Amino acid sequence: MKFLVIQTAFIGDVILATPIVEKLRRTYPDATIDFVLRAGNEKLLQGHPYIHRVWVWNKKQAKYRNLWQLVKQLRSERYDWVINCQRFAAAGLMTIFSGAKNTVGFQKNPLAVFFTRRVPHIIGAAGISVHETERNLRLVRHLTDASPEMPRLYPAPADVERIKALLPPGQQYVCIAPTSVWFTKQFPAHKWLELIRHFPDHCAVILLGGPDDALVCAQMIRDAARPDMYNMAGKLSFLESAALMQGAAMNYVNDSAPMHLASAVNAPVAAVFCSTLPQFGFTPLSVTRYVIETQSALSCRPCGLHGRSSCPEGHFACAESIEWAQFPLPTAVE
Repeated sequence: MKFLVIQTAFIGDVILATPIVEKLRRTYPDATIDFVLRAGNEKLLQGHPYIHRVWVWNKKQAKYRNLWQLVKQLRSERYDWVINCQRFAAAGLMTIFSGAKNTVGFQKNPLAVFFTRRVPHIIGAAGISVHETERNLRLVRHLTDASPEMPRLYPAPADVERIKALLPPGQQYVCIAPTSVWFTKQFPAHKWLELIRHFPDHCAVILLGGPDDALVCAQMIRDAARPDMYNMAGKLSFLESAALMQGAAMNYVNDSAPMHLASAVNAPVAAVFCSTLPQFGFTPLSVTRYVIETQSALSCRPCGLHGRSSCPEGHFACAESIEWAQFPLPTAVE
């Protein structure tokens, strides 16, 4: 059997599609499994033991020309199944022109009528939660079974060794990924600083993020005026960040990609949900996990399925009303 999984959205979306790879490998141990993702995300799956080939689609420049070039290459592979995790037309085009014997995707994809098999895409609401991994696994349930599967990434030994060199041996540390692409998903810096002031003195604090987050993290370090606080934003690869999070006493994150990095290596995580709801299905999956959200009944929350560039009401109460005491604090190393 030869499978292709398509997920060309953001970092977290790719991570939450990896349970499909795990499930297919478990069910078809001799199968060939390939993966399509967007340019910039390919290092997430570097060295993945179950993925034969990672195809990269450059969506930022000459999007559709690059799409057709990629489709030509995919057609030559003669896949038995193409599994499309996205609900957008471009991924639908890739699916139907792949030349695969069978195709499956969500009913909400505008080109789903041309798929061999269509699956409902169910978003949770108040009192009902359907996790994104469960939604994705439903795409292959007819080929596998209904059991759950965790997302998985595979940091290499070299990633782990580099992380060990960052701190003195035995140093306890926590990681904080304080930013998000979306304003309303981002716990405010002054609220993070309030939490940091309650950390024990023996615990180092490492700030994570991409290159664009380095200035925000540097300002937080200046404002915290705390020893053993490090700015690693833009200095680590995806898998190095995952390895670092794996060894942390706790990882504090927003509803964003670092939360899913933690889940993919079963790292302890406390995730803050500001404008979005946990019921949407993007909560952490680690064994040790906490979901932090406002205790106030806000009629304006959620203000959408995704984040926004500003608070529509102007008060950002969904974040400002969260208290530091709601978070788990690191304890002394025994």
